[in-house]
Amino acid sequence: MAEQHQLAITTRGRGSLEITEEIAAVVRNATVNAGIAHIFVRHTSCGLAITENADASVRHDLETLMQRWAPDGDPAYRHDLEGDDDMAAHARSLLTGVSLTVPFADGRLLLGTWQGIYLFEHRTQGHSREIVVTLLG
Repeated sequence: MAEQHQLAITTRGRGSLEITEEIAAVVRNATVNAGIAHIFVRHTSCGLAITENADASVRHDLETLMQRWAPDGDPAYRHDLEGDDDMAAHARSLLTGVSLTVPFADGRLLLGTWQGIYLFEHRTQGHSREIVVTLLG
């Protein structure tokens, strides 16, 4: 059995936005009792990650690392059609990935105690992002 849902998330620009509750609500309201939730973001300049939800400094430090690994405006980049952050955002999307798989049972996500699901916006400006949640059970 499977069901699929789409979520629209508006970001405020570069950084992480916890979306655990939005995904949990889909699972809570599902007709599927147990299985896996596949979460997919339909864009190439943002990403998804499961990381610590107890200390915001973790996400700050992850952003610091992403700035080191994929800096804005690197003169070696050829792709800059939408600005200095364009190619860096695509590279960061590869680092975070665009999909996650999380098990669920009895109407709840089976995340660990300190785990949260985050949408990482890699562009400096906010965007409207589409997320597809597919529940397989």
